Amino acid sequence: MLKPEIEDGQVTLADPAFRHDVLRGFASRPRAIPARWFYDRRGSELFEAITDLPEYYPTRTETAILRACCAEVARIAGVGRAVVEFGSGSSTKTPILLRAVAPSAYVPIDISGDFLRESSAGLASAFPGLPVLPVEADFLHPITLPEPVADTPKLGFFPGSTIGNMIPHSSVDLLRAMKASLGEGAMLLIGMDRIKDARVLEAAYDDAQRVTAAFNRNLLERINRELGGTIPLDAFRHRAVWNDSRARIEMHLEATRDLRFEIEGRMFEMAAGETIHTENSHKYGPRDARILLRAGGWTPIAEWTDPDGLFAVLLAEAQPARHAP
Repeated sequence: MLKPEIEDGQVTLADPAFRHDVLRGFASRPRAIPARWFYDRRGSELFEAITDLPEYYPTRTETAILRACCAEVARIAGVGRAVVEFGSGSSTKTPILLRAVAPSAYVPIDISGDFLRESSAGLASAFPGLPVLPVEADFLHPITLPEPVADTPKLGFFPGSTIGNMIPHSSVDLLRAMKASLGEGAMLLIGMDRIKDARVLEAAYDDAQRVTAAFNRNLLERINRELGGTIPLDAFRHRAVWNDSRARIEMHLEATRDLRFEIEGRMFEMAAGETIHTENSHKYGPRDARILLRAGGWTPIAEWTDPDGLFAVLLAEAQPARHAP
């Protein structure tokens, strides 16, 4: 049963999956909470602010690539497909694709319902006559898409290198879930961040204005608000480090002193220097990206990058289903 909480004067219900992941994450060693729980309304707003920061190259770089490549995407994929965007957020890059491919419908999928509805309304206004069919869901698992697009060929859209937030086997599972959601004959346009100088990467995830630090700590604020936590927010500092052996940026919240606090009536202790691992952001070389897509059931058919090779956008088609003899 969902537990009531109050936000902005409105009674809402705490997500039982959030409760489960938080309690398990704090009980584990090392402590870790899945990055998907960053994205309550405030977290989504902070992430949109991050994408405008001078240090955060992925958004502006991917946007430039999309402007350059979407006409070719339309030529390869054809017009009239339903565009299905996974983790749509504010959908800031989406108009570039929609203008190029002239879709039959647009289906944004996001876990943050309020943010989803606002961005969907904005796109519906910008593209009058285009059916916009938002779906509030966790896209880590196969999703039944709205009936109007059930029999329509689909183009999945997964920008932002969000695929990098998962460990490789989970990324493969996600790609397979996307294939199941989109169906036979689908295509997928996906952004993947490239491996590069560690100083560039660490600056992108630990900006001078401390917006990313606020984004990271907002997870603790959400725990306190939704799960009755007593975590002292001022006792944690944001850390972003490059793990070269695993080709990923790791974000942590590090305790600056010995702590004792409650979550959902359970007591937890942390020693100074102990961390909560909150996000991974894997980076991929060209070969690694293609191997990952193939493992997830997709065949890469085109790839575009920027002049400096910072970021890549790949187009893939769903591998045919294998039928037992």
